[in-house]
Amino acid sequence: MGITEIADDIGRSIEGLGSSVSEALFEPVIRLGVTGLSRAGKTVFITSLVANLLDRGRMPALTGGERIRAAYLKPQPDDTVPRFDYEAYLADLTGPAPHWPEGTRAVSELRLSFRVASGGLLGGLRGLRTVHLDIVDYPGEWLLDLGLIEQSFDDWSTGVLDRLPGRPGADDFLRVLDEVDLYAALEEPRAKQLAEAFTRHLQAAREAGFSDCSPGRFLLPGEMAGSPALTFAPVPPARYPRHSLGREMARRFDAYKREVIKPFFQDHFSRIDRQVVLVDVLGAIHAGPAALEDLRQSMAGILSAFRPGVPGLLLTLMGVKKVEKILFAATKADHLHHAQHARLTAITEALLREAKDRADFAGAQTMAMSLASLRTTSEDMIPHEGEELPAVRGRLKDGRSVALYPGDLPEDPAQLLAPAREGAESWLDADFGLMSFAPAPVVLRPGEGPPHIRLDRAAEFLFGDKL
Repeated sequence: MGITEIADDIGRSIEGLGSSVSEALFEPVIRLGVTGLSRAGKTVFITSLVANLLDRGRMPALTGGERIRAAYLKPQPDDTVPRFDYEAYLADLTGPAPHWPEGTRAVSELRLSFRVASGGLLGGLRGLRTVHLDIVDYPGEWLLDLGLIEQSFDDWSTGVLDRLPGRPGADDFLRVLDEVDLYAALEEPRAKQLAEAFTRHLQAAREAGFSDCSPGRFLLPGEMAGSPALTFAPVPPARYPRHSLGREMARRFDAYKREVIKPFFQDHFSRIDRQVVLVDVLGAIHAGPAALEDLRQSMAGILSAFRPGVPGLLLTLMGVKKVEKILFAATKADHLHHAQHARLTAITEALLREAKDRADFAGAQTMAMSLASLRTTSEDMIPHEGEELPAVRGRLKDGRSVALYPGDLPEDPAQLLAPAREGAESWLDADFGLMSFAPAPVVLRPGEGPPHIRLDRAAEFLFGDKL
């Protein structure tokens, strides 16, 4: 490395340290990571959160909200990261023909800045201070990949092949795997055939409600579609000869970790200090015991990638980040009557117990709750066999208004988690319904954001202490 390059590196380090000191002492920055697996509602969560922070009439539980004198969107600090398209998504959700926006397909970012009055007896003398909230949106499928960093190709292949039987699309992939000669010299069409069959299995598993569908870039390849780093598949561990198909699968797996996963961790994930993990618990319950158990294992794996805890002042000044608070949120609470929300929260806590305990032990603050980022239903009572059932009423995509009684969630979460762990094929004594409601038409009154359930409580937990 030349003198000029060394000087440039030192200059960048000093500049980064100066930025960290400035942020820590003068204009604090909260980097809030928002993730969740497919269909958990990341885009809707961020859009509704920002709208309700700009107009806080529906945020009574945000205790620092009364000290916010102004909130406004500012240019994001990372010039190379796409901006979260807040305005377009809000128009999708609240326009004349409301509809769900496209889901998260890549990393994006948005900065929301607050001018906040200081609290305490001397607050009036200190003037207003600025607090920045940087919201980082990224696919949960990519988060699953972080668990691969510490795995060898043989360990990863063994784990995947062991859990394949019985999963959607697995038989077709196993047939292709059985037909190819892994000891033969690499031929790119054979590698592509294997990777495409494995990708079809991952897509089918995701559609069926399964959560562990990594490598995540196989489902969201973006500009990397067709690259060698995304053209591999699990194979039975063996001593494959050099330049063989089997050996090349291992080499490409290592390239995927080096070229895809580690840069994502270093550039985005390692800089987060507050985190929301959105979980479609109702969707997993509806899909059956196998999907619920897969979700439990996936969430435990995801949380192993976090660095929870509270950094000291020195580490903060040096720019070192740890995840101080983690919120586990079961979404789509508006699909249930409020009488069942406590049960949904209890199931979520039990489902994520292993992950939550790990984060608690490391010193992070954690919370589980059920919420709806955008309320799409109203509550109703429907007659059934001489009794009234608590239901919700909403609008389907075709415009029809329907009432749904999804079934009673159990008071004891073990009634769901135990059969899921034991490999039950279906729920023996219950049936849980689920509908895909469209956004309801809404007229936003001055000073109010979109209707929601407990979004204010989520904001209070995540960053209320900074306001």
